[in-house]
Amino acid sequence: MSPTIRAPKEFWMGLLYLALGGAGILIAQHYPFGTASRMGPGYLPSLVCGLLMLFGVISLVRAVRLTGEPIGEIAFKPLFLVLLSVFAFAALSLRAGLVIAIIALVLISAAGSRYFTFSWKAMAGMLVLVAFCSLIFVRGLGVPLPLIGTWFTG
Repeated sequence: MSPTIRAPKEFWMGLLYLALGGAGILIAQHYPFGTASRMGPGYLPSLVCGLLMLFGVISLVRAVRLTGEPIGEIAFKPLFLVLLSVFAFAALSLRAGLVIAIIALVLISAAGSRYFTFSWKAMAGMLVLVAFCSLIFVRGLGVPLPLIGTWFTG
């Protein structure tokens, strides 16, 4: 008797986790692994991808053991806008600077939500996020991203 998929969401999520984890482990094979005391560049990616694959197996088992809801309609607009916001951040971070890149990231991704409105609370939250990221990543961790990019400084 072959197993029956009773929870399609769990099944497809499990397959996605297995595929992404497997691809990550294949890529991480080319990096030195190291040891637990002296971790190499392949240590953490291999560990995270192994955990992702474990979650994939758990999800596949749940798909045949539990009854779940069917896959609903895919919300393509929010998916597209979130991906676009990440690409915009990558494209703008060096040229326009971290401040403009984070503002673009927040506004484009928020446009995917039907609950987002231009309110003073939302704008204040965005400005707090810009300040927090600027302080933590640029000043604190020394990430080499300009706060104001070459488009504005010449």
